[in-house]
Amino acid sequence: IWEALGKLSERQRAAIVLRYYEDLSEQKVAEILRCRPGTVKSLVSRGLGILRQEIEHA
Repeated sequence: IWEALGKLSERQRAAIVLRYYEDLSEQKVAEILRCRPGTVKSLVSRGLGILRQEIEHA
């Protein structure tokens, strides 16, 4: 999974790690990344889509 995370943009990777690995709320992730919670949702959603593809093709 860490190898697949390397395929993401820096912001997608940060959002996913903060949201799921660090178990932070979308609001807290948004504060850390200095963006809106909706942006966090988009980053996580797109990032998870890329991770799914990478893992399926591994």
